[in-house]
Amino acid sequence: MSTPDAPEWAPVPEDLARLAEAYGVATEYWDQAGVLVQVGAATVSAALTALGLDVSSAQAIEHGLETRRLRDWRRMLPPVFVMRQGNDQRLWVHVPDGTPVAVSVDLEDGGRVDLAQLDLWVDPVNVDGVRTGEASFRVPGDLPLGWHTAVAVAAGVTASAPVVVAPHRLDPDALVGDRQWGFMTQVYAMRSSHSWGLGDLHDLGDLAAWSGGELGAGFVLINPLHAASPVPPMAPSPYLPVTRRFTNPVYLRVEDIPELVRVPADVAAEIAEAGRLLQQLNASEDLLDRDSVWAAKRASLWAIHRVGMDAGRAGEYDAFVRSQGAGLVDFATWCAISDVHGHPSQWPSGLERPDSAGVVAFRGEHADLVDFHMWMQWQVDDQLGSTQQRAVDAGMRIGVISDLAVGVHPDGADAWALQSVLAPGVGVGAPPDMYNQMGQNWHQPPWRPDALAEQAFVPFRDMLRTVLRNAGGLRIDHVLGLFRLWWVPSGFPAYAGTFVRFDHDAMLSILMLEAHRAGAVIIGEDLGTVEPWVQEALLERGILGTSILWFENAGGGPKDPHEWRRDVLASVTVHDLPPTAGYLRDEHVRIRSELGLLSTPVEQERAHAAAERAGWADLLRRQGWLAWEVNIDTDAGLDEFAIALHRALAASPARLLGIGLPDVVGDRRAQNQPGTDQEYPNWRVPLADASGRSVLLEQVMQGSALMDGMLGPVR
Repeated sequence: MSTPDAPEWAPVPEDLARLAEAYGVATEYWDQAGVLVQVGAATVSAALTALGLDVSSAQAIEHGLETRRLRDWRRMLPPVFVMRQGNDQRLWVHVPDGTPVAVSVDLEDGGRVDLAQLDLWVDPVNVDGVRTGEASFRVPGDLPLGWHTAVAVAAGVTASAPVVVAPHRLDPDALVGDRQWGFMTQVYAMRSSHSWGLGDLHDLGDLAAWSGGELGAGFVLINPLHAASPVPPMAPSPYLPVTRRFTNPVYLRVEDIPELVRVPADVAAEIAEAGRLLQQLNASEDLLDRDSVWAAKRASLWAIHRVGMDAGRAGEYDAFVRSQGAGLVDFATWCAISDVHGHPSQWPSGLERPDSAGVVAFRGEHADLVDFHMWMQWQVDDQLGSTQQRAVDAGMRIGVISDLAVGVHPDGADAWALQSVLAPGVGVGAPPDMYNQMGQNWHQPPWRPDALAEQAFVPFRDMLRTVLRNAGGLRIDHVLGLFRLWWVPSGFPAYAGTFVRFDHDAMLSILMLEAHRAGAVIIGEDLGTVEPWVQEALLERGILGTSILWFENAGGGPKDPHEWRRDVLASVTVHDLPPTAGYLRDEHVRIRSELGLLSTPVEQERAHAAAERAGWADLLRRQGWLAWEVNIDTDAGLDEFAIALHRALAASPARLLGIGLPDVVGDRRAQNQPGTDQEYPNWRVPLADASGRSVLLEQVMQGSALMDGMLGPVR
């Protein structure tokens, strides 16, 4: 790490600090060790530049401050008004001083509510030579939930703004009911004998129907299903997608598409043969090959798309396209351009923006290809809906809990289609901590807080609506991103970033409204350097947190599970750690040691891991969850140890208990090693047993003593 006298650590001048404060850019922050860190001027300047500000001179900075001071005074209504139901709120309206104004709210159901003006004095302000006053109106707290429109009329001038009314709180009691448990799985890794080399949505439906109907599970938590680029190589990470709104069609079960019956017999035979060849790979211990699977599925899907559909299905497709609006068209267009021209760096000029004349022309010239990508999203939506219905029909209280990644690929569809609300020249990451002393840069373009608000948070809302359409719940990775994000300017080391604030109250309210309408439970991944007030804010809104057994510590040792938080999804492990059996055999130490990721000697790390195991073994034995005579260093003792840890999990007050599917088959291999790209086969490891042999879903459903031992306490 550079020393504080390096250029990026130069002190922030006073005027630049005032501008940073006005735009939510931190000039200092408390690190994980409780040390106050001063952010350098170069970092602050780069972050402000990404927000569209000129910081090249003192005059430019002063102009930016004045622009910010007058920003709201220059408009009649705010760009969006977000409130929670139950409490009256004040809405400001700016008009020439002394001008009468009337304000009403047009409800989304067609009704109208006239607002009463409040007797509240605000000093007028001179705005561009006009003495401007601020009138205040009472927005009643009993407005119905929804997206309404405020309309202000003054001296023949009319302005409007969205009014978002969110529930005061989500209700975990109503959503969850009695405590629920469920499997956690990476869909692609969970193959059946009918999979085409990767687990698919039919497999997910089978797992949900079986675990819900026979085992009493209330949910199944899955990895993000966000779309990757349609052009190989397909990125394996579900956490670096090209879009967070739409789904990867590689998860489709080809045989479940109704239009398959319309395909000519010879083509149907080719499709069946393609599936048969890939099904032979399901029992292989080799790493997953997304590109081969996608090539075969895409060819099959294209053949099915070409035969068309009957009138009824065509009507359903048209309705889906209308419901998704311009966002679907833009995504499908980006995919089609990528099909024709490859990586965005290879695109010809004129295609840089979705609203350009070149893109409009391309869409017309390649209408069938654009339609193909929209059609695949419809098919995915249909199969996701069937999967969720199967889960509910099997008795699951929640059903499928989807996962929302923190960001998108910098060259992806969202970065192209939503560039007006994404910040250029910076990447999302994390500051230095005890696990990564150099910080992290995930190279994902963040929302621009100001631009997102100017667009009334509609891109955020639309993403949530699509993701929640066919889910009973949503886990939000790095939920701190709704409050603030670590921005790393391009070309800067990851440790030389800074935090940028978001309007978390507005974003949480919109999240609550869309979750309420979908009837979905929301879980925030609030691990790591998350301040207590953030967890309190989530709790106050009915959003569940996350507890991982290995991270539950108190006083230098394991924290008694009886003292864990209640409003959380709790589990023994998580996808960024090896499965329980692997963790108990120091896989997390071995991998980092072999890849050179340790900042301390490997012997010290192994000693720490041994002490951690000993601490948990002692707690488990004292609580009666692990017999004193069990030797945890043997294979038999390993299984008993893993089962005992799940007994500890069940003893916690957590509302939701997650059981890793790899745990119940004894898998030891990590799905992901943070801080690596090609060094470790992240997100390419199939479900396997303790010896590394592939385990199919049918074998999982046969059960085992290990599974019975782990599920016994939670069921």
